[in-house]
Amino acid sequence: MNATTTNSIDMPSGASWAAHARHPGYRRMFAPDALTLGIFLPLRFYEGDMRVLAGQSRLVSDIDARGFAAAWVRDIPLYDPRFGDAGQLFDPFTYLAYLAARTQRISLATGSAIFSLRHPIDLAKSAATIDQLSGGRLVMGIASGDRPIEFPAYGLQHDQRAERFAQAVADFRRLLQPGRRALTSPLGHITDAELLPKPAAGPIPLLVTGASGQSPDWIAAHADGWLTYPGSSVVPAGPKALGQKIQAWRDRIPDGGFRPHATNEWIDLVDDPTHPPTLLHGGFILQIGRHALIDLLSQWQTAGVNHVALGIQFSRRPAAEAIQELAEEVLPRFPSHEDVPPLDMDW
Repeated sequence: MNATTTNSIDMPSGASWAAHARHPGYRRMFAPDALTLGIFLPLRFYEGDMRVLAGQSRLVSDIDARGFAAAWVRDIPLYDPRFGDAGQLFDPFTYLAYLAARTQRISLATGSAIFSLRHPIDLAKSAATIDQLSGGRLVMGIASGDRPIEFPAYGLQHDQRAERFAQAVADFRRLLQPGRRALTSPLGHITDAELLPKPAAGPIPLLVTGASGQSPDWIAAHADGWLTYPGSSVVPAGPKALGQKIQAWRDRIPDGGFRPHATNEWIDLVDDPTHPPTLLHGGFILQIGRHALIDLLSQWQTAGVNHVALGIQFSRRPAAEAIQELAEEVLPRFPSHEDVPPLDMDW
């Protein structure tokens, strides 16, 4: 087998939905003109006591059994008090491997893995391992990083994160291609070696988060999907503006094929189903009843959104109660796609 050498950051590019249509994780979440629901972890906000996460994996198993499309974890290597958010605390890849053993169908998603901080060999090794252990359920939101304190801790320059992100994406994809690799890039040199394992069901889908320091044309050419904040959730102009942004991105996609869009919202789901959408904590949290939530999700679907990850860590109701209401009253209107089951992996 001949090795392949390349040093351009422009290849390989992103793949269309058709290229991932048999990938269990991607297909469970995405289809044209449809919207599915995921849940962001943690289910309760960390305020200095790890016990807030007690029992969370059991609830994730319940989220899986109830038919949600995805469980999302964040990649926050260091806690910066100025941000006030430690994510789900656990390393995202270790935790997803643990959750893979506790779930059966749900997609396992990163939102988002910081490609600018981590070496592509380590990213590829961890990602392919989880994809194999889960039967092809890994979908990766990826980003360049927004916490300046982390970059000098890794010996990196914060102002170089955009260039490093683009290079890491290219190297990550090459490392997971079939066969041995000879790879030369600013991030390292490989001669006639192979990274194992390979993914279970073809290339691992990469959803670029926001701009990640890249141009709109780069995102259109290289992303397997796009993950962005939704903008305003309390006025009709918000979903309309989001739809225009999504369409402008899709108009730039070189082959004109479908690429999915995903967004997220932190909600306080109140027990009054008629409660109108109300912004709390400077707009960071959306307090809402299920009727208004269903209406908002429908507007986002019309705008071209294909998946919404809901964070309930700030909800004042018990997590299990909020999950039950979402599963019974909201999820049936936005069902997950069941036609490509996970691969049967007996490790």
